[in-house]
Amino acid sequence: MRVIHLETGMHLYGGGEQVRCLIQGLSNRGVENILVCAKGSAIAQATAANDVVEIRSRGDLDFFLYHRLRVLLHSISPDLLHVHSRRGADWFGGCAAAKCNIPAVLTRRVDNLEAAFAARVKYRSYRAVIAISRAIEALLVKGVGLSQSRVRRIESAVDTERFRPDEGRERLLAATGLPDDVDLIGVVAQLIPRKGHDVLLGILPALVDHYPRLRVLFFGQGSEAGKLQHRIRKLNLNKYVKMLGFRDDLPCLLSGLDLLVHPARREGMGVAVLQGMSAGVPVVASNVGGIADVIQDGTQGILIEPDDPPALIEALKCLLDDPELRNRLGNAGRSHVEEKFSISRMTESHLTIYGSVSEGRL
Repeated sequence: MRVIHLETGMHLYGGGEQVRCLIQGLSNRGVENILVCAKGSAIAQATAANDVVEIRSRGDLDFFLYHRLRVLLHSISPDLLHVHSRRGADWFGGCAAAKCNIPAVLTRRVDNLEAAFAARVKYRSYRAVIAISRAIEALLVKGVGLSQSRVRRIESAVDTERFRPDEGRERLLAATGLPDDVDLIGVVAQLIPRKGHDVLLGILPALVDHYPRLRVLFFGQGSEAGKLQHRIRKLNLNKYVKMLGFRDDLPCLLSGLDLLVHPARREGMGVAVLQGMSAGVPVVASNVGGIADVIQDGTQGILIEPDDPPALIEALKCLLDDPELRNRLGNAGRSHVEEKFSISRMTESHLTIYGSVSEGRL
């Protein structure tokens, strides 16, 4: 089977990482994968695809993308087009596939609301729409009005060989220049409002009064970087917070954290949560979107309501005061993702859908 994967994001964030994992798994199963991505994108260098086609992408409303995709589909003649992106690519990819009479599927990774009528028009071009969580599945069926028979749920996966509970502490301390007696909390997320960095910053002054050795590391980049830096200075937290940007060596560093915090206001699935759990790090996360599909509260991590500073403080104090609980949750999280969120499991689920589409059953 020959599959074209369309991913137009520039950075290897959660969605791009999932495409990389899927292509890796499909390649191991003998699928010929062709990645179509934006010129200069990070995934072009990270993928195990048989071939990579880099195309110009001028943003969400690049109407010329439709023409470029039609030409590509006509010349390559894949068995299937899998669109992983949105904001234009989901419209143009489906339309180009329909014009070329090539079956297409779309993965929906975000829980943003869409105008129901426009969304139904867009999704007509796809034989199946894959939701990465129960929350997104419900949004597509109940919110948009898609038939349940066309929506399939396949949870995200994590590369458990890359994200392992290993000796990441020394590497993380070396990368940050911090002493070895600190308590390290990490946030791995784009620096955008819905990820909730500001919620954590808001409680830090009170928290560091009780835990003066506490240090917080922000991994990621995004539009809120300047605002977050300003707030860190305003709250006199420069000593306690480091902004590390996007790190290609994250898999080597993550296990060095004492805690991973994900205070998001909205979330499709939370790839960073899966990565932290795979690395054996206990997680405190907002009970939003697909995160409840990943964590059972008190068993593999701690769930709190979004925008609830007192609950966040309580959860962090609970874990900072109890090394045994941190160890238990970290071990349970690792076991959970190995069993339920492996690349092989995700790959098999996609192959089932690909087969149904190719055989005309979807």
